[in-house]
Amino acid sequence: MGTRQASADHLASVGISVLRCALATNILWIGSLKFKQYEVENDEPLVTSSALFSGLRKKLGAQKLNRLIGVTEIALGSLIAAKPLAPRASAIGSFGAIGMFLTTLSFLATTPEARQEGQGALSLSQLGQFLLKDTVLLGAALLTAAESLGGARPAGNP
Repeated sequence: MGTRQASADHLASVGISVLRCALATNILWIGSLKFKQYEVENDEPLVTSSALFSGLRKKLGAQKLNRLIGVTEIALGSLIAAKPLAPRASAIGSFGAIGMFLTTLSFLATTPEARQEGQGALSLSQLGQFLLKDTVLLGAALLTAAESLGGARPAGNP
């Protein structure tokens, strides 16, 4: 029984490491794309229909807003990846990612283009399907936050 538990614990440890690396890589990569013009255009329906982002878009313009989002994503991805050196900073990055993914998931409700026209509320368009994958990334951010908080505890504290 102990060998199975040790194997399961090892598999979980490897899994969380892969998850952290994949989450950080995805956020860093997507953040770096925010500096491309096509990404500014792709994000336009999302930011213009969002109460949170439409005001920022008016104030900053589409390109500056996308760059701000990109810098934020690059910072969060870097923090998440920093867990071996800075577990607390990594937890902060994961909590920031949780907020980011909750925000992007809100676009499912605020962006008309997220649904197939005339097919009902549950019929997602390609954009809606793209947004829905953030539920998985949200779960990854929750797990990396918990794991980082566990690594940030002082030695000897449960």
